[in-house]
Amino acid sequence: MLSLHTNFAALSAQNSTATTNKTLTTSMTRLGTGFRVNSAMDDAAGLQIATRLNAQSRGMAVAMRNTQNGTSMLQVAEGAMNEVTNIVLRMKDLATEAANGSSTAADKTAMNTEFTELGNELTNILTNTKFGGQAVFAAGGTLTAAVTFQIGSDAAETFAFNASAANTAVDTAVTALKAGDLTTAANAAITLANTTLDKVGDLRAKLGSGANRLDHVFNNLSNMRTNTEAAKGRIMDVDYASETASMTKQQLLLQAGTSMLKQSSSMSQLVLSLMQ
Repeated sequence: MLSLHTNFAALSAQNSTATTNKTLTTSMTRLGTGFRVNSAMDDAAGLQIATRLNAQSRGMAVAMRNTQNGTSMLQVAEGAMNEVTNIVLRMKDLATEAANGSSTAADKTAMNTEFTELGNELTNILTNTKFGGQAVFAAGGTLTAAVTFQIGSDAAETFAFNASAANTAVDTAVTALKAGDLTTAANAAITLANTTLDKVGDLRAKLGSGANRLDHVFNNLSNMRTNTEAAKGRIMDVDYASETASMTKQQLLLQAGTSMLKQSSSMSQLVLSLMQ
């Protein structure tokens, strides 16, 4: 039907051109941002899933840093205990030498002087070993109570590390060892040194076990985060190959639609030709 008031061909071409232009704009936006989903309108369900995945991924990234910080703190403590071990071994050597009948009183006095200074250094290590400004072994320090490491993105994902009993045992043993006197009770100092070595060994084993667990936690978090990011990427990231092909298609359709819209405007001229 030919009509002056209604040009159906023009309306159809206009509607098609508008739809094509909208699709082309979406493709250009995706190619420009690199994201397939730029608003909830693009994929409401996908955006919701991707947001949860992103929250989980970010939480795991922070948890990975937590495990590394925790491992570093435990390594600082273990390193201090390693030095304590070396000092106690030297103190035992001195006690063993002083306990020998060939050692004179002057020898024992000299040995006891070194023994005392080494004991003072033990106190210094236990008092001043710190991580991030926080004492590790001293009263009120990190290892004097249970330590909770946040090792995941959820509140329930924690690791409760408790070396307080072993730390207290080391402190008690060191105090007893420091009270030893090589001039009068060198033989007893040997026993005290052995006891201290046992307690230090217990604490070092505890610290090593905790650090090893945190290392495994880190590896597992790294694996989970990698795959979570991949899942989020499949939802959010644009496929440049397919989207570029779609954009090219829409550009051609827009050009064709614009051309037909121009042609459809000549339809009304046919009405005038009938009236001549």
